[in-house]
Amino acid sequence: MEVQEIKQRFGIIGNSPLLNRAINIANQVSPTDISVLITGESGSGKEVFSHIIHQMSPRKHGPFIAVNCGAIPEGTIDSELFGHEKGAYTGAVGERKGYFETVNGGTIFLDEIAEMPLGTQARLLRVLESGQYIKVGSSKVEKTNVRVIAATNVDVYDAVKSGKFREDLYYRLNTVPLRIPPLRDRKEDVYLLFRKFTSDFTDKYRTPPIQLDDDAQQVLINYSWPGNVRQLKNMAEQLAVLERDRVITAQTLLTYIPQETGRNLPMRVENQAKEDFSERDILYKVLFDMKRDMVELKKLVADIIEHGGVSVNHASHTQTLNQLYRDIELPGTPEAQFTLQQPVISTNNNNGSVNPYNITHDAEEVEESLSLIDKESDLIRKALKKHKGKRKLAANELGISERTLYRKIKELNL
Repeated sequence: MEVQEIKQRFGIIGNSPLLNRAINIANQVSPTDISVLITGESGSGKEVFSHIIHQMSPRKHGPFIAVNCGAIPEGTIDSELFGHEKGAYTGAVGERKGYFETVNGGTIFLDEIAEMPLGTQARLLRVLESGQYIKVGSSKVEKTNVRVIAATNVDVYDAVKSGKFREDLYYRLNTVPLRIPPLRDRKEDVYLLFRKFTSDFTDKYRTPPIQLDDDAQQVLINYSWPGNVRQLKNMAEQLAVLERDRVITAQTLLTYIPQETGRNLPMRVENQAKEDFSERDILYKVLFDMKRDMVELKKLVADIIEHGGVSVNHASHTQTLNQLYRDIELPGTPEAQFTLQQPVISTNNNNGSVNPYNITHDAEEVEESLSLIDKESDLIRKALKKHKGKRKLAANELGISERTLYRKIKELNL
């Protein structure tokens, strides 16, 4: 079936190339039984495409059901999808068939699939792989033959990375991805849809038709429509009900269009302004700054080692040290300044050697004794002095027996 025939059959309005491509993909995948993941913003018409795939498939005479996974409580979604046995939980007064049993041989459309709990995702994965499932409270394996079409208005891959969606289920559902373009990417279709919605409404309630002047048409086309087709339809019906003047001006239309101060609907932002920095960009900047500082410090140390001090570029080195100090300076502390001085060359040593840093030795270095006997003798003396000659307490302090202490005192002539 051609794209134009599909549009006429399912009441799709628009000539956008992106819309035509989505319809063509749905047409090609319909005769198969593979899973389809439909992505698109809220209100863009994902459920319409699920009907296209079902009605043009060999399962068109079988049942079709649409399930909003985000509207079912987490505690009952397993029972809703797979059924339960009598007494499976409190309130289960009888056996109940799940959607996968009642829609056997047909198609099930799982909307808001990203809101499905992780435990239910594991059950769904088993159904997709083998067609098997187990009712809540039962141990009997059931079989079903159901085609699954899933849809979401969030980026499922981001949910996979954050641990909110199973990666294996994502790849199993995403056999054929089908993206529904948002209305802001179909500007050529906005006015056509508006005319369709107002015409249907005025025909239904037998009211005069609504028209837009040229300026109002430009306002309508240039608006971003965060609620997509659903928002456009609601606004068209508001105009048809509330406005007595059937020729709508731009000023009148602006009163029905909310100001774009914020967005509460899930949408994927394709392009961001260059001045918007992510956490990754900030981390990269910090790492590059650290690398630059380390390079400067390496140059400074290499210069000191090579020239026995600071070279003629000591002024730039001073500036580098002061900059590093300011970067790590704590708030409230007085600012300090570093100054690197050129080394003083002195040859006043007795042996005639050069002392580039003018270091003088004011005290003679005393060599420390490394004799174990001297150390042992010194420790025993300190222990006896600490405990005022009481050998028992001194022995306990040293960690030896009193008899061993007697022997040591005699051997060391203490």
